[in-house]
Amino acid sequence: MAKRVGATTGLNSFQTSGCLKVLFGRNPSRLDAILINTSGGLTGGDKIDLTLDTGDGTCVSATTQAAERAYRAKDGWANVSTQLSVGEDSTLFWVPQELILFQGAALKRKLRCDLAPTARALIVEPVIFGRALMGETLTNAAFHDRIDINRAGAPLYRDAIRFDGDVHRHLSQTAVGAGAGAMASLIYVAPDAEAMCADIRQHLPATGGATLLQPDVMALRLLAEDSMALRTALLPILDRLTHTTLPASWRL
Repeated sequence: MAKRVGATTGLNSFQTSGCLKVLFGRNPSRLDAILINTSGGLTGGDKIDLTLDTGDGTCVSATTQAAERAYRAKDGWANVSTQLSVGEDSTLFWVPQELILFQGAALKRKLRCDLAPTARALIVEPVIFGRALMGETLTNAAFHDRIDINRAGAPLYRDAIRFDGDVHRHLSQTAVGAGAGAMASLIYVAPDAEAMCADIRQHLPATGGATLLQPDVMALRLLAEDSMALRTALLPILDRLTHTTLPASWRL
């Protein structure tokens, strides 16, 4: 949990166990958290629960040290559950690096974010469907993903994705992915969302789209051929929305 400390943000409480570790960067203007899965990836039977509470009047950025990997599952599902709470007059950048789904992966992932009425948030979830450079296509994988965002207790955004079996064939359909091998979902909640949406639309590729759900809520979906193409399109967007303060791990 984060708290206001003078003119900056510090830790109020912190607890971790199992494979999930956190490093905190040195940033005078906000609290930077870098999440590390020391197991090296996810497979059947794994379970990760993460809770992050920003407190009031704080600024927090959370990312990952590297891309997360969902490996072949011999038995059962890997489960990842994330609970985010953003306090009054607070800002949260939830900007994990890509999730890479391997052939045979079985992953259920849920993210819930509860925003106070005056909270600001940037939430992005990039996903890579197989390792294109290794010639891998996902003909047998399962990925169930859900994002729920509430503000002042009322629903603000709901999104669910479900792939079972031949993911590559499904994404090859024109109305679904038109052959995409990577995608990103992004939500931006801030007073300048309308202005940022107009700016970002001018720089989106033909496989991306951004829309205003409310005057201060922007939703964006981006499809790409592979991980490199996704990064090429996504990084400038994240730079704009974080005011060029995207965590350094994104550029390593």
